[in-house]
Amino acid sequence: MSRSDALNLWMKRKISIVLTSVSLLFSSYVIAEIEYFSIAENAVIMYDAPSLKADKLFVASLRLPVEAVVNVEDWVKVRDSSGNLTWVEKKALSQQRYVVVTVALADIHESADINSTLVFQAEENTVLEWLDSNTKGWVKVRHTDGQTGYVKVNQVWGS
Repeated sequence: MSRSDALNLWMKRKISIVLTSVSLLFSSYVIAEIEYFSIAENAVIMYDAPSLKADKLFVASLRLPVEAVVNVEDWVKVRDSSGNLTWVEKKALSQQRYVVVTVALADIHESADINSTLVFQAEENTVLEWLDSNTKGWVKVRHTDGQTGYVKVNQVWGS
């Protein structure tokens, strides 16, 4: 094997290693799952930093769905349906999932089919319990009055 051929082979191996590393790096971002929680208590204070001494931004209500962005010891940086980023004490979060209606009026159907019977409608900012999202494009939800049904995923946030 000539020196030129050996150099080409060495370069191809190095490029292959780099491409594999980059591929693995980006695949971990794709595989990462978004974690949703809800506010577990009534009137939970949301802060601008992970400290009780930080500025208080607003008070969140029971069942408000939030997306975990960063976990730091006893604190979680969360995003709400409006895109607000705040810090909340981890103990104030529940793994019970909820979604919030993001359109003026969401249609909740009997099954995950736009042509199925309309069970009820929910106004914007209504919080619904998330039951599952096994059907692509749909989320099974329950209203606080007990009614259940399926809503299009693009009509709610938190799924």
